[in-house]
Amino acid sequence: MAGEENLKERIRRGETTIGVSVPWDATKTQIEDIWSKDDQYNYIAVDSQHAPLSEPTLQSICVAAQELSIPVHFRIKHTNYTWQIGNWLDLGPTCIEVPQTELESTAQEAVDYFYYRPFGKRSWGGATRVGVAENPDIHDYTQWWNGFGVLMLQVESIQAITNIPTLVREGVDCISWGPADLSLDREAHPHHALAGSDDAALEYAVKVANDAGVKVMYRNYDWKLREKYIEAGVTVLQELPR
Repeated sequence: MAGEENLKERIRRGETTIGVSVPWDATKTQIEDIWSKDDQYNYIAVDSQHAPLSEPTLQSICVAAQELSIPVHFRIKHTNYTWQIGNWLDLGPTCIEVPQTELESTAQEAVDYFYYRPFGKRSWGGATRVGVAENPDIHDYTQWWNGFGVLMLQVESIQAITNIPTLVREGVDCISWGPADLSLDREAHPHHALAGSDDAALEYAVKVANDAGVKVMYRNYDWKLREKYIEAGVTVLQELPR
C-alpha cells in the first residue's frame, strides 16, 4: 500500500481523477494489465449494486491493489446498507459509493459509518484495511483514515439532484452521477425543469455541487468521452478498460 495516492486530497483540489473498472474475479496480474493501458488512471473500481457481492473476492482484489499501491473504489449493494460501510471498509477499499442517495438521513448514516470517532462512529478492526500496516496505532490510523478515505453519494433521480444541498455535508467528498436511472426518472417527470436532457441536468448538478464545496463523478465508460465531461465541469471519471 505504501505510496498509494491520496485520492481525497486530489479530488478536493479539483484535479482530473480517472478510475477504471475491473472484473470481480480480477487477479493481481489482470489488475496490472488493465492499469498499464493508460497512465492517467488513478483508481480501480468494483461494483456490487448490479453484480453478485463476494466479500472474500472484494478482500482479495483490495489486497492485490494495495500491493500495487492502487486505490480501490467500491459501490455498495444498496442505499439502505450504509450501516455496513465500515464492515466493507475493513476489507480494504479506499473509496465507498452509495447508490440512489436521496435522503439527508442516508447521507448522515453514510458519514457516520465511514469515519472513525470523534467525527463518525465506525468500529475499529480489519486486518486488510488500507494503510493499517503503515499506521498500526489506533489513534494514528483513525486520524490518518479520516483524512484519506473517499466517500461518494450517487444521485440518480430528479429529487436527488434537487436535494444535493441537503445531502452534502462534512465528510462527503463527491457527488456521483447515475445517468441510466436518472433517464427513467426524467421520463417519469416530463414537465420538470430538469427533465430535458442528461447534459442539462448534469450542468445544474455540477453548479449546485460545486457551490456546496464538492466535486462530481461521471461514469463516462468510454475514454474517448473524457473531454466532453471535463468540459462540463466533471472532475472525476470512471471508465471501462481500454
